[in-house]
Amino acid sequence: MAMIHTATSSAPLSRSVDAIRKSVQRLEQYMPEREDSAVLLDFLEDDLREGLDAIAEVEAHFTDILDTLANERPTPIRLLDAAEDFRVLNRIEYLMVVVSQLRRRLSQAAGKVREGR
Repeated sequence: MAMIHTATSSAPLSRSVDAIRKSVQRLEQYMPEREDSAVLLDFLEDDLREGLDAIAEVEAHFTDILDTLANERPTPIRLLDAAEDFRVLNRIEYLMVVVSQLRRRLSQAAGKVREGR
């Protein structure tokens, strides 16, 4: 999977990564000990991380716009430059894919938790 550079502060994201790991490990306790459960948990953890990375990039884009408006004289060129971030649109589209995958994976996890009882 592609590594994404995150433009925002890494402290909140790193705390989230620890929270992701702990949450996935907690869910693992309630699932049957099978290889397909382990694979599902790996995918779930990856999706959560990638979703947070995408959100961080979208947040960075909005922060950049706010910085542009707050710190510089708003010239037409500067405003257009702030608006021309097609990468953020790609990240939003990707975030939609990740959310859809998370929905499917959580549904699968629910079924496994039910059978793990």
